[in-house]
Amino acid sequence: MDRRSFVTSVASSAAALAAGGAAPLVAREGGSAPLARVLPRGIRAGSTVGIVCPASGASMQDISDFAGLCREWGVRVKLGKNISRRNGYLSAPDEDRASELMGFIEDPEVDAVVCARGGYGVMRILPMLDFTSIRQAGKIIMGFSDITALLIAANQLSGIVTFHGPVASSTFDPFTVQSLQDVVLTESTTNLTTFSNNRLTVIKDGVAQGKLTGGNLALVVSTLGTKFEIDTTDAVLFLEEVNEEPFRVDRMLTQLWLAGKLQAAKAIALGNFRDCEARGTSITGPSFTLSQVFQERLASLGIPVVYGLPFGHVKSKLTLPLGVNAELNATDRTFKVLEPAVV
Repeated sequence: MDRRSFVTSVASSAAALAAGGAAPLVAREGGSAPLARVLPRGIRAGSTVGIVCPASGASMQDISDFAGLCREWGVRVKLGKNISRRNGYLSAPDEDRASELMGFIEDPEVDAVVCARGGYGVMRILPMLDFTSIRQAGKIIMGFSDITALLIAANQLSGIVTFHGPVASSTFDPFTVQSLQDVVLTESTTNLTTFSNNRLTVIKDGVAQGKLTGGNLALVVSTLGTKFEIDTTDAVLFLEEVNEEPFRVDRMLTQLWLAGKLQAAKAIALGNFRDCEARGTSITGPSFTLSQVFQERLASLGIPVVYGLPFGHVKSKLTLPLGVNAELNATDRTFKVLEPAVV
């Protein structure tokens, strides 16, 4: 992959951090006593990964590549009952999807939970989930796109580190597999992600560190005003989107700004925003480009901002753990995860 430079490094303090040392506190719903961060158990040979459909449905063919990868790792796969079901644009009724997810969370034979695909539907089941059980289970929860709502809610209301990474129906090319195994495999807990690419667009230079949080822009915006809304305080906020024109991206970023979410962050890491440039001239004239939107909406914040990182709706994607510390060096066009995300 000549357009990307993907390397891993080893931190001398990795073992202590993986054991739970100096874990930051996570705010509990309602402002009561904070929760200590929980690092989930990593995947290892002999683990069982459960594949669930908390949003839209997926077919057996869709998840075949991921099932094959699990076999290569010596990992068993357990399929949820909603695989291949359809209920309109959902995989199954809300109660069934919530029950399937919580069943895998509470199943002692399942070590990690990977969502089959995004689509739509997670927001509808958030009130049905038991975040105390999610915390007690201490399991990996992974996905992207619509799964953003689940990742942020579980991270903030249970304290568990969650994973913005491939769904089971993703394409598992070498870049994606390398990042995934470096982040979620127990034997790779000393491999901390560093991504650098001189083609990244710098919206505002500088260097900052903070807790990593974010995901799909539309889902982040959709939960504002609810108990599941994102906390960006002192965060490295990452955002991505697909199939949204610049004015829509502008509108969503402006809503985050009006809600004070952008101003609270320490840095902003933007993904590729695939297929989000204007598709033509509107009735009012030519569109802004995405870079112009980012410049106008984000540069004045005075924090580091880069555009073009590989996560979310792209073939080759990084796995990003929500709730661990990360660094964005916009000046050098480098992004780093600073702590292990599993034990």
